[in-house]
Amino acid sequence: MPQHTRPRSASLSQRLLTLLITDDPHQRVRLTMTGMAALLMLCCIAVVQLVTVEAPSLFAWVQGWSLVCSIGLVVVYALIRSGFSQRWRDPAMTLFQILASLFGAAVAYVIAGPARDIVLPIVAVILVFGSFGLTRQQMLFVLVYGMAAFALAVAAVQWWPGAGGQTPLESLATMVMVVVVMASSTLLNMRISAAREKLRQQKLSVERERDLAMRDALTGLPNRRFMQDIMGWEGGRIQRSGRNELPLLIAQLDLDHFKTINDTHGHAAGDEVLCAFAQRVHACMRASDVLARWGGEEFVLMMTHTTREDGARVLERLRVNLAELPLVLSTGTNIALTVSIGAAQQQQEESAAEWLYRADMALYAAKTGGRNRVVWADLAFAATAEAAEHQA
Repeated sequence: MPQHTRPRSASLSQRLLTLLITDDPHQRVRLTMTGMAALLMLCCIAVVQLVTVEAPSLFAWVQGWSLVCSIGLVVVYALIRSGFSQRWRDPAMTLFQILASLFGAAVAYVIAGPARDIVLPIVAVILVFGSFGLTRQQMLFVLVYGMAAFALAVAAVQWWPGAGGQTPLESLATMVMVVVVMASSTLLNMRISAAREKLRQQKLSVERERDLAMRDALTGLPNRRFMQDIMGWEGGRIQRSGRNELPLLIAQLDLDHFKTINDTHGHAAGDEVLCAFAQRVHACMRASDVLARWGGEEFVLMMTHTTREDGARVLERLRVNLAELPLVLSTGTNIALTVSIGAAQQQQEESAAEWLYRADMALYAAKTGGRNRVVWADLAFAATAEAAEHQA
């Protein structure tokens, strides 16, 4: 086979798969489970069809039952595949499919003649396979519904001569087995469901603890640990990619004279100022930027895919916004606040620690230079070198 035909074949199979079960991951799960349920029902239909060989009197019943079941499978698939079922509480139509399958199995028990012994194992498979998406109340409803459906089916077999008939003792034995199969399957499903719910709660608990470990309790922002991790990851990703992507910018923001605010208005007011400041910064950020509380009154802002010119505009807008609009506390007190900012653009082959160190030196230059200003690391180092030369 020529090599150029392989990608075309793969592409054709992918397009066919997308046509059948879409690209949406949730829809794919629903349609895959529906397809497996349909395959089970088709196997049941095929087995029941075999009884017509030895019981021609049941031919019309079996053909009608098979047709109705097949149409039902197509309708369920169409409702899910089209997205129409997403309007309902259960887009996968799990409960409906189980109830319809149990009803179909009960009818099959009546018309299957000598092959009706295969129905009970199919019922067990239906319950175990289909009940994972049900609630506890729905499982109990399915149990009662299934036993009622099979009670009617057993009565029909006993009293309808066309079904072959059976003695009262055989009917009783059948119902006992129906109760055993359905009750044990339901109990198993409930145990599995409880175990899954416990695992889900444990996972949520772990995620909450991890989120708390990565977030500042006061402001709700990512904390220092998270920012260090994301800086290392983003910087390493760009360096590994080898592409000419727009650089990363980091800015250290320090509130000026914050200790005076705490001493004058109290620590509660200081906490409120920190939260209000975080909100102000968020208003100037893009969705791709990350703001973290570094500690005390110091914050770190990382801007991705940002030129120095764009970053300078954002930081200057933030500085001016804070200086010109005093913060209003819940007590009604107005607090004038300014921020000093040290900024650095990541350099080639530079580690996160080195990058952060340069931003920290720029922040120090902003503080010693009079506060309420933005200083870039390269300019800060150039000024330090020039001062050193003058001293020499």
